[in-house]
Amino acid sequence: MGILEQKNEKENRLLDTAFKLFTEKGIKSTSIQEIVDNAKVAKGTFYLYFKDKYEIRDVLISKKSEKLFSEALSRMRKNYLKDFSDQIIFIINYVIDELTKNPLLLKFISKNLSWGVYNETIIKLYDKPENKEDGLYALFLKGVEENHIELKNPKVTLFMIIELVSSTCFDSILYKNPLPIEEYKPFLYDAIRNFLK
Repeated sequence: MGILEQKNEKENRLLDTAFKLFTEKGIKSTSIQEIVDNAKVAKGTFYLYFKDKYEIRDVLISKKSEKLFSEALSRMRKNYLKDFSDQIIFIINYVIDELTKNPLLLKFISKNLSWGVYNETIIKLYDKPENKEDGLYALFLKGVEENHIELKNPKVTLFMIIELVSSTCFDSILYKNPLPIEEYKPFLYDAIRNFLK
């Protein structure tokens, strides 16, 4: 195994271990020592990658959110949806369904789903450049342009859509507030379609 592969493998072990501990015990109850002991790396190795446990948490939230959007985009492309708003609804529906199936992930991401698209610090440090041209933001900009949708700021509009989904679905999935998620979806999707008129 080369040096770069060993470095990536250690970083991935730290991330996987931290995620497991954070979702089992909570972030406050998890120490860096526990993370490195369970990942079987030296404590100094942790600090090569992350400044503290809150940075590793932020990286995990961004990576987990980005992965959800990436998987949703991949599935959407296999369905050949032509209508732009149908594409966005498909992606959002996929993300909601995945979070509904995995309440631990939902609680971990909490209301920070937009970090998968907009956490600039994390994206600069950890995102691969090739993902940007094929990601949700690029799809959104292209759809807005091709469909001649007049938005003052498409970046802000997409952010608002993701934040709306993130905050309201968290409560709807976990607490059935204001409605259980399946009853809530039609209202949410109508609001998203209104953003895209």
